[in-house]
Amino acid sequence: MKHKIIFATKNYGKLKEVCHILGEKEIELLSLNDFNNVAEIVEDGNTFEENAVKKAKYVFEKYSIPVLADDSGLVVEQLNGEPGIYSARYAGENATDEENNKKLISRLLSLPQPHKAKFVCSAVYFDGKNMMKAEGEIVGQIIHEQHGKNGFGYDPLFMPDGYNQTTAELNFDEKNKISHRAKAFNSLLKLIKERG
Repeated sequence: MKHKIIFATKNYGKLKEVCHILGEKEIELLSLNDFNNVAEIVEDGNTFEENAVKKAKYVFEKYSIPVLADDSGLVVEQLNGEPGIYSARYAGENATDEENNKKLISRLLSLPQPHKAKFVCSAVYFDGKNMMKAEGEIVGQIIHEQHGKNGFGYDPLFMPDGYNQTTAELNFDEKNKISHRAKAFNSLLKLIKERG
């Protein structure tokens, strides 16, 4: 018997990653793309965790199916933590990845390299009673030119420590061994299994 869980996202890149990370035969992972008329969830929390919890509660109240939710983003040291919780809308409310990347590069051009940064992911599971939370991060630096086509978001600009490729140049398996999202969701999956 498969357990149905909704992953609170419409982002296909993120969905593909999480399906791959979970790789569970006993979980049927749905996403918000499987439902009609899902309103945009207002992410007005002050932290990644607050936003993830907000998404999980909203989706559970609407569909009464256990929910996985995450909020993640890029934190750049020289920019005092920007873009942070505004990573997806750094260049404006409906900004494309390309626009966000351009803004990031323009903000860093006058600053000395390396541009130390980290991707952070806060993941939560909510089934109406239990709220479980896990965090993951990956540390690296931002480069000035985009490289690679495998990722999404800021992946083409992010070079993890110890690598000479961006996270958009790494193949799927490599990225999922080290990514912030993999770390958070693997920890979360462990918590869910322990709870039974």
